[in-house]
Amino acid sequence: MAKIRKRTLRGGNMLNPTPVVMVSCGATLDEYNIITIAWAGTVNSDPPMCSISVRPERHSYEIIKKEGAFVINLVNKQLAPYADWCGVRSGRKFNKFVETGLTPVRATQVNAPMIEEAPVNLECKVTQIIPLGSHDMFLAEVVAVHVNEKLFSPKTDALDLKRADLVTYSHGHYYGLGEIIGKFGFSVEKKKR
Repeated sequence: MAKIRKRTLRGGNMLNPTPVVMVSCGATLDEYNIITIAWAGTVNSDPPMCSISVRPERHSYEIIKKEGAFVINLVNKQLAPYADWCGVRSGRKFNKFVETGLTPVRATQVNAPMIEEAPVNLECKVTQIIPLGSHDMFLAEVVAVHVNEKLFSPKTDALDLKRADLVTYSHGHYYGLGEIIGKFGFSVEKKKR
């Protein structure tokens, strides 16, 4: 194998791509807001936990902190323009549900709205807030997950997230997911004869 040349850059967030999520929050209709976040991830399996990182000056920050809850709404190709719009507009100036026409639906376990049009909604209860610098990380337990019925295979009834047409974010651009190149364990799977 040929030697690979690399450039060394200053430290930065080059862990790419990241998920694009629309985080909805607020206890009442007039407080409801949507913030688009790329700093989101899975942090634990049992209990199921995730994290989002939010700048303290963002409008949603105080709402999430006060309510101790939020909903992560996964973004598909159809929602990408809405996610982008919600990411560049402030909830201080715009009612994002009204402006986008997205539908708020009361979550079942937390005091926050879900976005009905999202293919998957994760209801999250904040367990800890960790100041990190430019952002504070909200660690949260995922207490309920809602999945669009269309994402289940009609033949096997198994969840097929490829049907969701999810979007990722990488270095200032949105991307659709590509083709499947393998499944978990494919590198060690015994070949069928």
